[in-house]
Amino acid sequence: MTRLVLIDGSSYLYRAFHALPPLSNAAGEPTGALFGVVNMLRATLKERPDYVAFVVDAPGKTFRDDLYPEYKANRPPMPDELRAQVQPMCEIVHALGIDILRVEGVEADDVIGTLAVQAAAAGMEVTISTGDKDFAQLVRANGAAAGSIVLVNTMTGSRMDSDAAVEEKFGVPPQRIVDLLALMGDTIDNVIGVEKCGPKTAAKWLGEYGSLDGVIAQAGSIKGKVGDNLRTALPRLPLNRELVTIKTDVALEYGPDALRLREPHVDELRALYARYGFNQALKELEAGAVAAEGGSGGPVLAVAEKEPGRSRGSGFVAAMAEAPAAGLDPALAAPGEYEAIFDAERLQAWIARLRAAGEFAFDTETDSLDPMRASLVGLSFAAEPGVAAYVPLAHDYPGAPPQLDRAQALDLLRPLLADPAVRKLGQHGKYDLHVMRRHGVELAGYADDTLLESFVLNSGSARHDMDSLARRWLGYETLKYQDVAGKGAKQIPFTQVGVDEATRYAAEDADITLRLHRVLAPQLAAEPALEAVYRDIEMPLVPVLARIEANGVKVDVEELRRQSADLSRRMLAAQQKATELAGRAFNLDSPKQLCALLFEELKLPALVKTPKGQPSTNEEALEAIADQHELPRVILEYRGLAKLRSTYTDKLPEMVNPDTGRVHTSYHQAGAATGRLSSSDPNLQNIPIRTDDGRRIRRAFVAPPGRKLVACDYSQIELRIMAHLSQDPGLVRAFESGADIHKATAAEVFGRRLEEVTGNERRAAKAINFGLMYGMSAFGLAKQLGIGRGEAQDYIALYFSRYPGVRDYMERTREQARGQGYVETVFGRRLYLEYIRAGNQAQRAGAERAAINAPMQGTAADIIKRAMIAVDGWLAGHRDQALMILQVHDELVFEAEEGFVPTLVEEVGRRMGSAAQLSVPLVVESGIGDNWDEAH
Repeated sequence: MTRLVLIDGSSYLYRAFHALPPLSNAAGEPTGALFGVVNMLRATLKERPDYVAFVVDAPGKTFRDDLYPEYKANRPPMPDELRAQVQPMCEIVHALGIDILRVEGVEADDVIGTLAVQAAAAGMEVTISTGDKDFAQLVRANGAAAGSIVLVNTMTGSRMDSDAAVEEKFGVPPQRIVDLLALMGDTIDNVIGVEKCGPKTAAKWLGEYGSLDGVIAQAGSIKGKVGDNLRTALPRLPLNRELVTIKTDVALEYGPDALRLREPHVDELRALYARYGFNQALKELEAGAVAAEGGSGGPVLAVAEKEPGRSRGSGFVAAMAEAPAAGLDPALAAPGEYEAIFDAERLQAWIARLRAAGEFAFDTETDSLDPMRASLVGLSFAAEPGVAAYVPLAHDYPGAPPQLDRAQALDLLRPLLADPAVRKLGQHGKYDLHVMRRHGVELAGYADDTLLESFVLNSGSARHDMDSLARRWLGYETLKYQDVAGKGAKQIPFTQVGVDEATRYAAEDADITLRLHRVLAPQLAAEPALEAVYRDIEMPLVPVLARIEANGVKVDVEELRRQSADLSRRMLAAQQKATELAGRAFNLDSPKQLCALLFEELKLPALVKTPKGQPSTNEEALEAIADQHELPRVILEYRGLAKLRSTYTDKLPEMVNPDTGRVHTSYHQAGAATGRLSSSDPNLQNIPIRTDDGRRIRRAFVAPPGRKLVACDYSQIELRIMAHLSQDPGLVRAFESGADIHKATAAEVFGRRLEEVTGNERRAAKAINFGLMYGMSAFGLAKQLGIGRGEAQDYIALYFSRYPGVRDYMERTREQARGQGYVETVFGRRLYLEYIRAGNQAQRAGAERAAINAPMQGTAADIIKRAMIAVDGWLAGHRDQALMILQVHDELVFEAEEGFVPTLVEEVGRRMGSAAQLSVPLVVESGIGDNWDEAH
């Protein structure tokens, strides 16, 4: 049957722009989005369609703007970096022999919809290549006298080709997608749906009432808040339906049969690929030309074959993973061959194979996401791309095959896993280190982690999980956990997953980890500064963090319960106070009731709006009106108390590990683009330190009898880094003298002697010192200090007149960021700045603020990581006397025997102080106590 592929060009371009790092060619031209589009197109053409069109939006308004002037009003303008890639994209599409379609007055969606329906009516097989969910309304399977319309997401390889496939994805068949979208709305297009109505609620209503008209007719019978929201939205639902309906009757000058794929313009492609550095595409082009001259065509990089019932990397293929500066080995995107190991003899053969390789990827399968409680279900290994094995150990479903005894298997594996000379690779391997340690295996030689390789290469990239990395760098769609274990209430534990399915899933994890390392490692090697960050900071930190997490911290459960009771009493008092101020009872946790009370009854100004244009009741909104009425301040107080109770005093006792009697947080190295560590389960980074309630919570973190907690904190580290980076003589001199830096700044700015500086002047200087690092404007400083904007501007001008090196550093950094697209820490860590050249002033200003702050915050993160590595190395000989138990921002917390505390303070202080060689001294302050608050 004749095939037509309709490519949603705008979707391709934006998806590629956001999926890939900010790449550029040798001339500095941006190429990231262009690179992604080219490789998706190459993947599409390998499928050999008969007809193809690349459809993009025409400039100017469409009929939807006439219907609804606010249509797409919230969309930001196209970033300059992306705009610069549009024309090259069109040139390459044309050179590939593909027609580019634009039709004024309608959107690309409508052109695609019209062509798709016409082609299907003519009996063609139509593929719409897009990531846009709206197109699900067009899906249709082959009919008796008509063709089909299929959606393919080229980036993920997913496919919707029937009513059942659409219904599985959205809960409704194609003919009800428009109704679903009308109810849900679309934030991107500014189509305002029913508030709090997500896809599940919308699908439920349509299932019960048949259609949007049925839902509208029955709106009066739908109960609860969501029913109220529906009734409020009724007047706009018919318009919503019109806005989200893809037109299929656009008057076009051409039909599907005019879109035949032409022969490519090889010379044009050769020049374009060479200009933009697309080496693998160029190699494929040259090889194809040679093959054509020799009389045998066909793609050089074949699309990965499909296994029965499962797509393996189809569509996007290996090309998407190609680094612009280096080609990709096709084997890295091919299907793998995996085996399950059931006997000791086969396991020993694999152990010999892994040892001979000198390097292998491994992964564990468990029955829990909590590494401190997880039991081992199986292990997988890969020593070369495409070849991996899984060792099932604890699958216990009825009919499960006999498996190796876990203790026996670990005894066989222990010498290999504990051998530091054999390099181990993982993806987020800290979890696996925990699991193996809990099962009696101290794994050594953990050499590479693909999550960290990706993070160091581009920390600003949205995701570094294995599935996303495989899609981005290998063009490979991995098997997901829910594919083998189910999801939601029907999900089964991994012990119940069939061994065949478990082998495909688990062995693939090890295999893909190895393949990713083969792609990412050369890119790091090409950037010596980044490789040093990875080798000297991130990788050595992995076992350090694993030890800190395993050590855990003791908490006083009874103290937390007393605090919970106190917080509850104060919340009740705040509720009563709020009721008195309002003159009636209301639900403080209901944004809708708060809106009605504050903005309709009390007539307070709605100074902050939600993305949908409604009055907001978030913290910023309440702070903005707290000086106009007492009620917003009481609501803020109530929320603060409720958050402390739910996040800490109620939750921490539940998180005490029954085996250790301690709380074990998890640290994330890839949690913040600047390199700062974050923590979760529980998040110990966000306990307030400047409030009495926050300090009370810290009092519940305690030392066992005979021990003390010791907190060692860097003093004003980011200001010291500012002095080092700016080399401002006055700032450097102030730190070298050991003076109170804020008092010294006040003396400089206000022309006083140190002893004459007042408390208010020091407070102003402190606000300037810290504010400038975070890009605070005169408006922000004025608001913080409660002074006029003009006076605040004078303060800033005085500051820069006394510290001109700081001003010069800021200007120099902005200029460097604009020139190279990123900034660096002292140690070479990079932060890419997506909007540093943006035409939108607000986006550009935000990127410039980040450019100034990121080197300081990132350098501080690097310094404390280096300190943790050094301190952990020293603690190796003293683990019975002291443990490192927490890292929070610029602070390390230890638990130590009382008699060892003086030694600990001295040795830790020395190592923290020497973690970096700056132009000013690094000062470490230490505190000692029976609990964390006393020690801080």
